[in-house]
Amino acid sequence: MTIDSIKNGIVIDHIQAGKSMEIYRFLNLESLDCSVAIIKNVASGKMGKKDIIKIDSNININLDVLGYIDPDITVNIIQGGVRVDKHHLELPAKITNVIFCQNPRCITSVEQEIPHIFKLTDRKNRVYRCIYCESKAKEQN
Repeated sequence: MTIDSIKNGIVIDHIQAGKSMEIYRFLNLESLDCSVAIIKNVASGKMGKKDIIKIDSNININLDVLGYIDPDITVNIIQGGVRVDKHHLELPAKITNVIFCQNPRCITSVEQEIPHIFKLTDRKNRVYRCIYCESKAKEQN
């Protein structure tokens, strides 16, 4: 299989195998008016298998969302067919409106306009808690 290189855009690499569609949805890539390639289960010496997403346009990407979904992802910025920047992600300390509090007594259940903000409370176990009620976020699959 051959996937052409991109001249100007973004390559999201080292995605845990099977997570590319989740990233596609979180980043709303279906709304783009450019080519988006999802390559699943690519052989990787480092990971065994991985997914890759290629976006044939320079768009703003929420790196915190990507870091929350999979902190081992790398984001490569391509200009003129050459990688000009590479971001190594990690778990963000705080995320807003990425996950939503499930506690029915949380203020976010009553006040709809309040942003859902979660803070990282345990990096090792990837635990995020609501800043308003301290409820633990549902675990990522």
